[in-house]
Amino acid sequence: MNRNKAGMIAFALITFFIYAFGLHFFEAVWSFPAHRAIPFMVVALVGTGIFATIKLSFPQIRYFKHGFNVTRGLYDDPEDEGDLNHFRALTTALSATVGIGNIAGVATAIYYGGPGALFWMWITAFFGTTLKYAESALALKYREIQPDGSTAGGPMYTIENGLGKQWRWLAVAFATFAIICSFATGNAIQSFTVSDQIYSEFSAVIGNGHFLTMKHTVWTGFEVSYLQVINGLLMAGIVATVIIGGIKRIGHVTGFLAPFMAIIYVLAASLIILSNFDKIAESVSLVFTMAFNPPAAVAGTGGGILLTMLWGIKRGLYSNEAGQGSAAIAHSTAKTKYPIREGSVAMLGPFIDTLVICTLTGLVIITTGAWMHTEFFVNITATSVDEVNVALASGFFHGKQLLNSSLLTSFAFKEGLSWIFSYGDKIVTISVLLFAISTAISWSFYGNRSVVYLFGEKAIPTYRWVFVAFIFIGGIAELEAIWAFGDAALGFMTFPNLLSIILLSTALRKMTKEYFSKNHVPYVK
Repeated sequence: MNRNKAGMIAFALITFFIYAFGLHFFEAVWSFPAHRAIPFMVVALVGTGIFATIKLSFPQIRYFKHGFNVTRGLYDDPEDEGDLNHFRALTTALSATVGIGNIAGVATAIYYGGPGALFWMWITAFFGTTLKYAESALALKYREIQPDGSTAGGPMYTIENGLGKQWRWLAVAFATFAIICSFATGNAIQSFTVSDQIYSEFSAVIGNGHFLTMKHTVWTGFEVSYLQVINGLLMAGIVATVIIGGIKRIGHVTGFLAPFMAIIYVLAASLIILSNFDKIAESVSLVFTMAFNPPAAVAGTGGGILLTMLWGIKRGLYSNEAGQGSAAIAHSTAKTKYPIREGSVAMLGPFIDTLVICTLTGLVIITTGAWMHTEFFVNITATSVDEVNVALASGFFHGKQLLNSSLLTSFAFKEGLSWIFSYGDKIVTISVLLFAISTAISWSFYGNRSVVYLFGEKAIPTYRWVFVAFIFIGGIAELEAIWAFGDAALGFMTFPNLLSIILLSTALRKMTKEYFSKNHVPYVK
């Protein structure tokens, strides 16, 4: 069966299952099944990461320095096949990973799972670094060079070219869910967070009764304001002007945006943490204590180490995309003939994304005390289930407003920088805007390559229009619906990629030994 027909069948099956069983059928990948203590998604991700780390002899430690040198351009040969140099391939991947997950994702993990969730994000990043190394090296090894000289790579090509045509069904499954994920994780969540942040800023100034911010009921349970509609249209327009130019324009834009936005955010977060230097030790202790021994939750409200672990791993995956396979699509465009070389570059991604930026966000939220404005804090502090229910229904607990997503991070930045000025939350607003735009731009390429794999170049214009439409939809949608849809697609596109890493791990180990057995000399013009 050809890819086109297989892709149509895959989308038809997914549509049928959503219609017949609802989105809960897909969300089950992250749930706590009745007969399993730990969700299968958690076992698959962490288990594969540990397996690959041991089999490849801890590449995230042994080859990290080499990856840094490659990224610096020491070995760049402009005559090598590919679309982007190592640095731009990394920034394109980073622009998709360093984004809303670092601001809203960390906040959401702490909101539901508490400070201990940050520890499990670290664990995901450490073992995920090996997964990023493996998926990116394999993507470059099994990529295809098109007649016009451009590259076509990613887990779908790794599966089909590395495992053989009999595994095409698995490649089709990955590409199908990658397209769906690009609509949710890649842009709708980004657009929602920007719109929600801007709406919050305007409401604080002009109130909720202004004609711009007043919510109008579209149907039962769904309300939208004119400001949200404007936000969605503006976001859609900005992204559309960039993605029409293809990967080379995307690489130029993200090569500028990614470092610029990261520097602004990191400097502000570092300043807050340093100003709360006396609370750092206590905050780090809180992370470790609540990672393994979170306080007992009020009966009937849930909680415990598994909930904390789940939120940390779920948001860790969303943040750095390790094991998901999406970043491998960007790394497969690198101008090099050595797959392991690009794999070593890819390892810098989880380090920068999770171990640096997510950690800074988490520590800002904890050191400023903002984490006490969360549902987790309500659950471990309330004296009765009724008190919990009242707090969650009203949005306030002991006089403190409950804050989730980017609003929690904004509050933490405003509190943390209040000793300098009262506009610290505006830094988060600017960061959210830049992060969201760069992430959506990169994810458009990921979805684009998956569409080409299934349906060919002729399907790209249609995909781009649908992609832009979902940016608008995200700008007016509801938080829970968007995150649930994104998490479901994220989980299902991860399984094919993890399976390919496991099945090709022996070949990858051989490639690794061969590459590092040679003496690599810096390129000289």
